[in-house]
Amino acid sequence: MKTRPVTVSAPALGQGSSLPPPRMRWEIMYRRAVCLADLVVIVVAARVGLVFHDGSLQLGSSAWPGALALVSTIVLLAGLVGRRCWEPRILGQGAEEFRRVGAAVRAAIVVLALAGLAVHAPDLGPWVFGVLPATGVALALSRFGLRRVLHARRSRGGCMVPVLVAGSVEEVADLIARTRREAHNGWLIEAVCVPTPPGGSALNDVCGVPVVGDLDEMVTSVRGGGYRIVVVVPDPAWTRRRLRDMAWELEGTPAALIVAPALMEVTGPRLHMTPVYGLTLLRVSKPSFTGVRWLLKDAIERISALAGLAVLTPLLLMIALAIKRDDGGPVLFRQERVGRGGKTFMMLKFRSMGVDAEHQLGALETGNEGAGPLFKLRHDPRVTRVGALMRRYSLDELPQLLNVVRGHMSLVGPRPPLPREVLLYATDAMRRLLVKPGLTGLWQISGRSDLSWEETIRLDLRYVENWSFALDAMILWKTIAAVLRPTGAY
Repeated sequence: MKTRPVTVSAPALGQGSSLPPPRMRWEIMYRRAVCLADLVVIVVAARVGLVFHDGSLQLGSSAWPGALALVSTIVLLAGLVGRRCWEPRILGQGAEEFRRVGAAVRAAIVVLALAGLAVHAPDLGPWVFGVLPATGVALALSRFGLRRVLHARRSRGGCMVPVLVAGSVEEVADLIARTRREAHNGWLIEAVCVPTPPGGSALNDVCGVPVVGDLDEMVTSVRGGGYRIVVVVPDPAWTRRRLRDMAWELEGTPAALIVAPALMEVTGPRLHMTPVYGLTLLRVSKPSFTGVRWLLKDAIERISALAGLAVLTPLLLMIALAIKRDDGGPVLFRQERVGRGGKTFMMLKFRSMGVDAEHQLGALETGNEGAGPLFKLRHDPRVTRVGALMRRYSLDELPQLLNVVRGHMSLVGPRPPLPREVLLYATDAMRRLLVKPGLTGLWQISGRSDLSWEETIRLDLRYVENWSFALDAMILWKTIAAVLRPTGAY
């Protein structure tokens, strides 16, 4: 029986396995620095623990404290390895790095606590519940310090990862703008692939980034370009089959593939991978704006605001005196703002403008530098001498702590809008009113008055859609740096 060769048509295949991405020199050095810093922190913490707890650890052997320190060091290092805390992908960006370190420390606490029970060592408490948690905090602070150094280098154009982006022109342009605003994340978009307009000529660039081909030429461009990451953003041309074939073709390259979902503003715990009928689907949980977590947030913020007022009383009195001596006018400025659910309230601020500032607004509107409903004027003649200094460091916002205590505002939330601004809101902007406005927020730490209207809305919606206690803590921490480095404050 004769056999005939059969020709099989199939999409172009990759080389069968993904090549590990070649590490750039700065990546290798940064990873080594993190490993060394972790080791130093753990060893120093163990040594300090011995100094403070040597006398309380008794198990019938003088070598016991030293053995405990050694075992603790080994268990912590094993936890860091087991939780992949030195994986290059997570180093220097995002919260995953700190989550893994926390998980490693918790695992070490459990292991040592169980081991202590097994060998009947009741005096392990100070070490397990004192030294180990302190070591975890020190590890987080050490990594945070190294991250700050890395971000400083990236702000000067160093330590970047070359990226190619493919998708619709609008989505590509949006991602380019985001990476330029947040250069500390380390992506340097060097090239893009976008569809050729029907009946038109191919674009040369998008936002100054060269176009190296259309969507069909993306894989070829990747193979010849040395890009470390390929980001696919939404476009009608991306069918499921086309994305699958493209992923196969990229297997023979060192580039990592990242697919951006169409719902880009939703992140974190609201997203769940759900396998259904052989497909991997992205389930988006509905946001919740009520319940125990929101009640707890409200209680914590009111108590914190009350404590802040007590601590800052001397500063508040000094500012009030300076305002009064400057022009003799009222110390506080009261203005109607719109809060949660569209309810209005009187927001308090230290007066930073002349007494008749509201009456002068009409004459200045022709020079408005803001977009959308916002009124912005970089050199507003209504601002007083004392007011300019207060605005520079956001001191004029401090009376809003009273609004937080009264329940009108939160410490963290969207920017409190004026009624005339709300009248011009589009449907998406109305979602800002689902939560209380905040004394600070993502807008405060991302450029303040330098932000466009669209950027302000995007940041506020990101907060509304993804609120968490961790996000609040991050914003409050970064607010300190934003106030001390007052970029965009006017």
